[in-house]
Amino acid sequence: MKSKKNLTRFTYETTAFQGWRLCLSRLGTTFTKYFSDKKYGSERKALKAAEAARTELAELLDNSRKINGKLSQTTINKAKKLLKNV
Repeated sequence: MKSKKNLTRFTYETTAFQGWRLCLSRLGTTFTKYFSDKKYGSERKALKAAEAARTELAELLDNSRKINGKLSQTTINKAKKLLKNV
């Protein structure tokens, strides 16, 4: 499968990890989460989980309050918690 916006596919034969990486940046803050094929059962299931997390995270960040042109600490904490619980 090919990489999609904010999602990168990792399928290197020499590493133990195979799956998707979600990387989303907003206003100087970057959020990253890895979705392993092994954990989710298949490449497609991992992609589906990564896409759902991307949608939810983007919605949270785009509708959040900004302070001096940056994300508020509360929003950053909510985003980290969201990614941790996915």
